[in-house]
Formats: sequence, C-alpha cells, structure tokens
Amino acid sequence: MSLHNNRQEFLGLNHEDVLGRYRVAVVGIGGGGTHFSQQLAHIGIGTVCVFDPDHMAENNQNREVGSTENDIADRTLKVDIAERLMKGIRSSTKVVKVPYRWQERAEILRGCHIVFGCLDSFSDRAELEVACRRYMQPLIDIGMDVHSVGDEYVIGGQVILSMPGFLCMRCVGFIRDDVLFKEASRYGAAGPRAQVIWPNGVLASAAVGVFMQLVTPWHKLHISTVCLEYDGNAQTLLPSNRLGALQGRVCLHFSGENHVGDPFWSPENQSHAESVQDDQVQAVQQ
Repeated sequence: MSLHNNRQEFLGLNHEDVLGRYRVAVVGIGGGGTHFSQQLAHIGIGTVCVFDPDHMAENNQNREVGSTENDIADRTLKVDIAERLMKGIRSSTKVVKVPYRWQERAEILRGCHIVFGCLDSFSDRAELEVACRRYMQPLIDIGMDVHSVGDEYVIGGQVILSMPGFLCMRCVGFIRDDVLFKEASRYGAAGPRAQVIWPNGVLASAAVGVFMQLVTPWHKLHISTVCLEYDGNAQTLLPSNRLGALQGRVCLHFSGENHVGDPFWSPENQSHAESVQDDQVQAVQQ
C-alpha cells in the first residue's frame, strides 16, 4: 500500500475511485466558489461543473482564490480562473465551464450528483434549492456577510445541507418571506473590496467536510440536516440552536408531487436526455 493510501485510509481503501466518479456542481465562482474549486481538485473529484457568468474585477481581488492581477486587466472569466486553479492542482480533473447563470444551462446542473451553492442573494438561493429538490440533489449552501452595528462590524455566515426528503432552508428559518421581501437591504456594509477571504475559507472547508461525510464511510454518524452558524467575531462555527427544536420534524415545503422529482425524466427519454446534456456541455466548452 502506498504512503498516500496509508495516510488516507480512514476514508476507505477505494476512496480515490469513489471520489473520481462524482460529478459536482459549484454555482457561483466568487470568494466561496474558488475555495470549493481548489479543495475539490485536491480531494480528487472527477468532474466539477462551474457556473458563473461574471468576469474578474478589481473588487474581487481580495477574495478570489487563484486570481492574478493580469486577470483583472484581461477581464478573465471566473470559470476560466477556476479551471486554471483546478487543472494546476490535478490535471486529470474534468472541468465543465459554464459562463452563464445556472438557470440558462439547467440541464448541466441536473446531471450532477451534489451541488455547492455560493450565491449572494436569498432569492437566488431559494430558486436553486427548488431546482435541487426537483432534481433530487443534495445542496450544500454557504454564505457570509458583514453588518455594521454602531461603530463596529459583525461577521456572520452559515453552512446548510438541504437534503431531499429532509429539512430545507425554510424549515431551519434561513429562507423566509420577510427576508426575501427585504432582499439585500444591508448587504455590502463592509465595502466593495472587503477582506473576507478567511471567513469564506472557514465556511467552504466546513461544507467540503459535510460533503465528505456524505460520500465516504469514515464514521458512523448519518447526517441528513446540517445548519452551522458562523460567528466571525468569536471565530466559532457551531450547530444552530434551531436544530434541537426541529428534531422529528419533516419538511412540508417540498412534500407534494409537484415539488419533488424531475419532471423531465422517464425510462423512455432518459437516453435522449443524456445525449442532449452531452451536446450542451460540448457547446458550452466550445
């Protein structure tokens, strides 16, 4: 057995083959999404689909892992930065670059096993969760913000696992109608060039840990709902107190036949759907 496997055997002796077969989506290639890209390449995920329509800009420099000053001048696509980062770590990683909003290439998202969400707005998160529930995909969401309180600032964030059949982001109180109504009223208090690379790193690392708990047998604890709250001032990342009150509860927000299940799937059209998806991936790559 190689030294590498000796060090990693707690993940399972065939963990490299298992991880290499996964097709993972990262939606939003900003401060959090580039951390995901870096770590997913290191752990050996076979295919990573990265979704983001934006170019690199000066106000992203403080938190975009893998970016350079030349990327600002060249207005490099963020998905190109993610590809360069991942390929530099592990050349065998297959990177599917999608320089569009995920809604414009939903068929590619649909073909992934697990989705990492790194979106700024609550409405975008809610829309992505609806799609992941319909496609029966686990969604691991992260996010953080800096709020001004008097003459000080408070950093907060979250890591949430939204697993089909279990509690959703509405169940744990993260997505609410009043929050959607007030969308982004205080977002951006830290300014356009916020130095927030370390909170993004904490949250992304914890989210990758949740992913590894789901896909490798390194402990016996079964997880179905995760809601971690980050206090950047106290430097803590702890389970939400809400989870205790929610024990035994079932999700009622995605329980009907109109909310779960992929309406495009059937035994008759599955082969055609896979062919369409492959054609779209090739078109995006070109």
